[in-house]
Amino acid sequence: MTPMEKAGWTPLPHSDEDLQRAKSVPDTPQTRAETYRLAWNDPDFMTRRELRPVRLQLELLKPEMILAERGIRSTVILFGGARLPEPGGEAWAAKNETQKKNLELNSKYYEEARKFARLCSQQSATSYYREFVVVTGGGPGVMEAGNRGADDVGAPSIGLNIVLPHEQAPNAYVTPELCFNFHYFAIRKMHFVMRAKAVAVFPGGFGTMDEFFETLTLIQTGRMERVPVILFGKAFWQRAIDLDFLAEQGTISPGDQDIIDFVDTADEAWEIVRRFYSL
Repeated sequence: MTPMEKAGWTPLPHSDEDLQRAKSVPDTPQTRAETYRLAWNDPDFMTRRELRPVRLQLELLKPEMILAERGIRSTVILFGGARLPEPGGEAWAAKNETQKKNLELNSKYYEEARKFARLCSQQSATSYYREFVVVTGGGPGVMEAGNRGADDVGAPSIGLNIVLPHEQAPNAYVTPELCFNFHYFAIRKMHFVMRAKAVAVFPGGFGTMDEFFETLTLIQTGRMERVPVILFGKAFWQRAIDLDFLAEQGTISPGDQDIIDFVDTADEAWEIVRRFYSL
């Protein structure tokens, strides 16, 4: 079945047909003019500031359609630092000896992320990879470990990449047809949480904190269903954030800390997810 047949019969020409016709016209000053381009096939027009609402809609729609067509109903998010190396790997992001030592020490979480992704993906296989599909930010470090863990057991996984000032290519373990790229952080964040059944957060920096606290806010305010939110590395997170202090100060409610579980291993984390969903 062709894409046109899947879309349904219409007596009017499909846009992909007209796109080919528009390309086959004679080469003249008129046909070379920017104004002659079909609006939706004109990069200069589509990137105008006035078209931002359209671009926001397209970034929401494209991955949503592809994931729905794939039958993916739920995901497990792996957030964490891009700078964490694989155990035994080079701490490429270290700026001094202290950072090098700590990044190498925290590299154990690369392996735990990889193992947790394998456990999630083995469960995902029981639903023909429709439930508990691993999703990461698509980059290096913990993100690579998550996609790699899924790949270890032959499972698909999603990568939600974003265009950054410095070059970041998708890691080699993201399933190619589930590898997306975003301009807008806000739309990317929506795609992270829209199908999330669990959120695993590994040691990381500003980006990890941003994604973690946004998820907490959605759950705390009731805008998102309660799902397991699991922090890997109790010692790391107890130094990085102090939720008990916030509760003492009255800026969060007593008990808001209970949204979070702390673990050190993938087995502990999967047991939390397993109990929560009675798997």
